[in-house]
Amino acid sequence: MTKTRLVKIQLQSTLITIMKYINPSRNYRQSCTPFQGEVGYQLVVEQSDLYIISTADYSGHLLSRLHKIRQSIKTHILFHPEFAAAMTPLPIPRHAPTIIQNMCKAAALFNVGPMAAVAGAVAQDIAQYLNQLSPEALIENGGDIFIYSTQDRLVGLLADPGQELTLGIRVKTCETPCAVCSSSATIGHSISLGKGDLVVVKAKSGAVADAAATALCNMVNSRKSLHIMNKKRQELEEKGVTGLLAQLGEELTAWGEMELVML
Repeated sequence: MTKTRLVKIQLQSTLITIMKYINPSRNYRQSCTPFQGEVGYQLVVEQSDLYIISTADYSGHLLSRLHKIRQSIKTHILFHPEFAAAMTPLPIPRHAPTIIQNMCKAAALFNVGPMAAVAGAVAQDIAQYLNQLSPEALIENGGDIFIYSTQDRLVGLLADPGQELTLGIRVKTCETPCAVCSSSATIGHSISLGKGDLVVVKAKSGAVADAAATALCNMVNSRKSLHIMNKKRQELEEKGVTGLLAQLGEELTAWGEMELVML
């Protein structure tokens, strides 16, 4: 039997600190159990709050990488202030850092602002860097996850923090590396123009998964919108989406690489 471990997804607020802490709004992380031979640890720099699973604690290496990524984004915003608050795509800057270009490209695909892709893009960058040190590299960044794994994993889906976790998705080894990103109109601090309780997107790109989750959650305002998402499957797959789950109240739709598991 394939062994799995649980990583819970939830969009919640961040706390600005550089010390390890237990944030009450992210207590779901206490349920995340690494495999034998793995460790789970936290890395926080300003608004970036990461939970990491790897074969050893590489927080020293990752801290410098996270500072570098954040500085790249902050410097770009300093010279292009519109980047921080844009709600629609911006031109892709040719000479900007790779993470900025990836965010802009993903934003253009789904007609959102580039910052809609930031958490997923950061998660992927850190995971790629960590994977050079550890074959197991799982980064959770405020509900957006990027996974390198030699074993199957379970990602728990939590649309309501007040309810018991009952549903998850299986991420198979052959599907990794991949991103699993979420967006919600009812929990967390992120802006959403829709009414969706939870939209989860799987993709090979963290920026694509994050931007798509934001855009699709903006669409969810009725049962009809869930059916529209099903009709858009081919279009979304052509943009890089490999799996989708969307929930509105008691209505739920899912397709693609979304193997649902009762927990």
